[in-house]
Amino acid sequence: MPTWSTLTLQNSNSPLIEQLIFFHDNILIILSIITILILFIIISITINKSYQFNLTENQNIELTWTILPRIFLILIAFPSLQILYLIDEFNKPLITLKIRGNQWYWTYEYTNFKKIEFNSYIINNNSIFRLLDTDNRIILPFNVQIQALITSLDTIHAWTIPSLGVKIDALPGRLNQCFFSINRPGIYFGQCSEICGINHRFIPIRIESINLINFLKWIKISLNNLK
Repeated sequence: MPTWSTLTLQNSNSPLIEQLIFFHDNILIILSIITILILFIIISITINKSYQFNLTENQNIELTWTILPRIFLILIAFPSLQILYLIDEFNKPLITLKIRGNQWYWTYEYTNFKKIEFNSYIINNNSIFRLLDTDNRIILPFNVQIQALITSLDTIHAWTIPSLGVKIDALPGRLNQCFFSINRPGIYFGQCSEICGINHRFIPIRIESINLINFLKWIKISLNNLK
């Protein structure tokens, strides 16, 4: 989760956010090279007294500043297209989680298991995780392909978990989907990333990742409590 001293992205906890961080770092390297090159050219023109300011044509220069941007664009385009295809790729998800956005809480339903549905509200007391903790957390296993079906019952929301690389809009009357998996056990936080109203900041998300055996035990206990 983010802290006051964090200046970079959160630690990656899914294969998707790992690729996004690698892409982010590669783009920063390319932008740094372009910035240094442009600054070098500007400084050279400024301090070089023998520079020809009246030069109106040079085929080599025109060829260079036409080819170089294309090379940089290719270096950016291919990794970004690869990540776009990776985001939409899935392989028979084991668990389907249905998410409904409300003002100001989330409703979760495990569609693979009957009757497991609950609301998740923000905890109003002074919790350790201020404005991020919820009374009912999402329980999911790690190293499992998960499908999330997302919609909204009122305004536009956005279900976002930065450390998992998940951000998808919840639109009224429309069902969006995303696929993700979690690398390791832990607790992950997120918030609605859409300006959905006056209490927009009071609609947090909390996921607890556990192993598959404990997840099945939790499912069994939840089904028994509903009987």
